[in-house]
Amino acid sequence: MPLVATGSIVEPAARSRRGVGAFNVIQLEHAEAIVAGAERAGAPVVLQISENAVRYHGALAPIGRAALAVARAADVPVALHLDHATSAELVREAVQLGFTSVMFDASALAYDANVRATAEVVSRCHADGVWVEAELGEVGGKDGVHAAGARTDPGEAAAFVASTGVDALAVAVGSSHAMLTRDAVLDLDLIAVLDGAVPVPLVLHGSSGVADGHLTAAVEHGMTKVNIATHLNKVFTAAVRACLAGEHDLVDTRRYLGAGRASVTDEVARLLGVLRAVNP
Repeated sequence: MPLVATGSIVEPAARSRRGVGAFNVIQLEHAEAIVAGAERAGAPVVLQISENAVRYHGALAPIGRAALAVARAADVPVALHLDHATSAELVREAVQLGFTSVMFDASALAYDANVRATAEVVSRCHADGVWVEAELGEVGGKDGVHAAGARTDPGEAAAFVASTGVDALAVAVGSSHAMLTRDAVLDLDLIAVLDGAVPVPLVLHGSSGVADGHLTAAVEHGMTKVNIATHLNKVFTAAVRACLAGEHDLVDTRRYLGAGRASVTDEVARLLGVLRAVNP
């Protein structure tokens, strides 16, 4: 199954009220595990590489090309997405490498500046056939969509989409990045209102902090693309710790990284079942 356009995964899912798992890649093992989990579940998936992960590796190309290779060898549809890019130059590099979508994050800017910057990125990406996600939350809040208590205004969201031409919109409905507990309370009524007001698929960021039942409910109320990163890192790290604790003289990195990869594979397959087990 070749690498596919992100829109070819997300847009049909939005029409059929199904969730799409979008999982972040830091090491090669993440990409391998995410695709293996998707293959086990028989579901399409989105691999994501964030600007922070690019900073960790020192460049986009090495981890980006590795993820592209994993995606192209998959038995299920896989898209590759640049996550939370604040640099237009990084967006251009991702497009040149062959990423199928980007998330341009200008949410820390005031509304008008966010619109201008996002619209410029959308125009360039659409010229290359690349799908664009953006973010809208607390206007002018330096923490953007994930500022404490931030909520996206439906009317403003609709106007933002119309003004920028984005293909999907990340909205503030109660989740937060980097949560280590899964007890975030989503505003399901607001998700439903946003779904009715915004003509493009909705994206939930900070989904690691959301319990299974609430993830399913969010999809039922109109959320489509569900981003998960921290939760998988917890799963990976727990498996590595358990492996090392059990064998104090273990030095073969393949053994403990392999344990982490296997655990993430299991969890991705399980989460994709959670996101797709929705009754329209």
